[in-house]
Amino acid sequence: MEPADIGSEFETDIMIIGAGPTGLYGAYCAGFRGLRTVVVDALPQVGGQISALYPEKQVRDVAGVPSLTGRALVQALHTQAATYEPVWLLGRQAVGLRRRADGRPVVDLSDGTSVTTGAVVLTAGIGTPTPRPLPGCEEWIGRGLSYFVPDLSAHTGHEVIVLGGGDSAVDWALALEPLAKSVTLVHRRAAFRAHAASLASARASDIAIITDAHVLSLAGADRVERVHLRRRGEADSTLPADSVIAALGFVSDLGPLAGWGLELRGRSVLVDQRMRTNLPGVYAAGDLTEYDGKVRLMSVGFGEVATAVNNAAVELDPGLPLFPGHSTEAA
Repeated sequence: MEPADIGSEFETDIMIIGAGPTGLYGAYCAGFRGLRTVVVDALPQVGGQISALYPEKQVRDVAGVPSLTGRALVQALHTQAATYEPVWLLGRQAVGLRRRADGRPVVDLSDGTSVTTGAVVLTAGIGTPTPRPLPGCEEWIGRGLSYFVPDLSAHTGHEVIVLGGGDSAVDWALALEPLAKSVTLVHRRAAFRAHAASLASARASDIAIITDAHVLSLAGADRVERVHLRRRGEADSTLPADSVIAALGFVSDLGPLAGWGLELRGRSVLVDQRMRTNLPGVYAAGDLTEYDGKVRLMSVGFGEVATAVNNAAVELDPGLPLFPGHSTEAA
């Protein structure tokens, strides 16, 4: 998908910053209300963290959808949003917020584009994720070591070592087990943080699980061929490996948004029941937000962005009803 070429200045009714699932649904909601919509994301494709980090993992917490890959979910949300032809400004980061003389927000992008908008809806998830590195092994990135799995088929027939004890590590191990020659899951602790059902599935599979162990080093010629492990109470060992996936978690930050003057709680943006931030005309929804009782689920983000967009619509035109009507009533 190519980013739109709109020149150096642009004007719209509503601007959504973040093209992950919440932002994509927000674009649909805005289009349904007849609002001109611009969607901005620093990544070159839609889908946010799903597209960047786990497109092949199964997503099971969307109402009415028992299970589908992250890639398929993003495709469906993008198709839904595209119904109303939003402008996609991808591969560009929102860096600055200022005000026009009449008070309308102006968002400056990293490529020099300025977008004047009636309202801004922040759906930037947890911000910009940076993988936690595997200590002393950075030289092997792209040579058998990776931090996420954009394409499961790239590991077909490989001896795969997955490092980590969270959901991503266990989910990737389960997804790769049918394709790989072997999968070994290595965690530095005895207890896993992953969902109990996923861990039970891993234990019932052919995945080898090694706990209380950490990587000493990777070795090989042009690519990774071996992993040296140290396990508590045992002698050091070596495992053959074609692929090492270090699912050690991510560190995230808000990037330029942190300098906008938003009221924050930690790295989260505080909002009220209308999903308004402390800045006039700026709303937020999804994992980025914080309020008492917040539950960080994708399905919650969908409801939050619908609330944000519809309240923004009324702010732009007080004569409009807050309730947008049912999609079943649309022609």
